[in-house]
Amino acid sequence: MASVTPELKNFHRIVVKVGSSLLVNSAQGELYYNWLNALAEDLAERAKAGAQIVVVSSGAIALGRTVLKFAKGPLKLEESQAAAAVGQIALARAWSEALGKVGLVAGQVLLTLKDTEERRNYLNARATIGKLLDIGAVPVINE
Repeated sequence: MASVTPELKNFHRIVVKVGSSLLVNSAQGELYYNWLNALAEDLAERAKAGAQIVVVSSGAIALGRTVLKFAKGPLKLEESQAAAAVGQIALARAWSEALGKVGLVAGQVLLTLKDTEERRNYLNARATIGKLLDIGAVPVINE
């Protein structure tokens, strides 16, 4: 029996995981804006065809550590959290601008491990993501 390769156009919901190395030029501490804008165009094409889009994005720590001029290598917990706090603002803005250029609205969803382990938190997160999808926004999830 021949295997059939699934086609993206047949999926109702598409979850895209974007890692730090795809988004951030760590040597310069900048986002790859051209790449991000091209991805946003692809996501908009699928959304206009009726698919719900969810983005899971890394990059906050990578962005923040360069803004804060932290040296390469392992970070202490408080350094990592400081880098994430600074980088998350830039990351959310970049997603909002890139998706906005193609007619999509981004909704930032910050999750913690607790949000997946405790039922009440999980249900709240699920309801928020569901509402964003229902209204046609793109949840951009970061931990």
